[in-house]
Amino acid sequence: AGMRFFLQYVGCFFAFFSAGFLITSTWTDCWMVNADDSLEVSTKCRGLWWECVTNVFDGIQTCDEYDSIFAEHPVKLVLTRAMMITADILAGFGFLFLVLGLDCVKFLPDEPLIKLRICLVSGVTLLIAGLPGITGSVWYAIDVYVERSSLVFHNVFLGIQYKFGWSCWLGMAGSLGCFLSGALLTCCMYLFRETSSGRLHSAYSLRKGYSSAGTIVTNVHLPSSQTATAKMYAVDTRV
Repeated sequence: AGMRFFLQYVGCFFAFFSAGFLITSTWTDCWMVNADDSLEVSTKCRGLWWECVTNVFDGIQTCDEYDSIFAEHPVKLVLTRAMMITADILAGFGFLFLVLGLDCVKFLPDEPLIKLRICLVSGVTLLIAGLPGITGSVWYAIDVYVERSSLVFHNVFLGIQYKFGWSCWLGMAGSLGCFLSGALLTCCMYLFRETSSGRLHSAYSLRKGYSSAGTIVTNVHLPSSQTATAKMYAVDTRV
């Protein structure tokens, strides 16, 4: 039981921070950052929704939002948005399911098997959440790297070149955390599910045996109602 509690709390810890990292990376503005900061007087960051420029001397930041979501955008931007939003939703639901499945939470306290199943569902949800998260963040990073490498290879200088920033790193970290939390809640908790199921089945059989024995004893001691056939046999015996 102690090891099961430990795995639940570790999984909850990773699920909480993973969901937070994914949501933060989705809604921050530093997926791409300028790589030639030594030649610039400002730091330029591009996110999935807007682009910000920060002056390195006074720290003043100005941001420009992209066009409407219905406007034409690069495929990289649209698909990364879709995958990260999907990962955010799944990770959030996985964390909420896990909270309900914790033994310390007073939800279905008399149903330990159901709580274990809730933990398993949470683990599967977190594993699924990590897939679009890691796909979107890694694909975005690779695309930025390939674009920069191709410009350097062809000796093309456009005034500013980008590398992937800390928002992209947060997306990767959150996705890996979802994988780790999901693995703990599915692979490891499954072993405890089998053990707990066997114990509960044994306890149920034992209670059922006691209940049957109590019923038999009660039937022996309680006076039974005499039927017509019993009365007839009683008369024949007295005769």
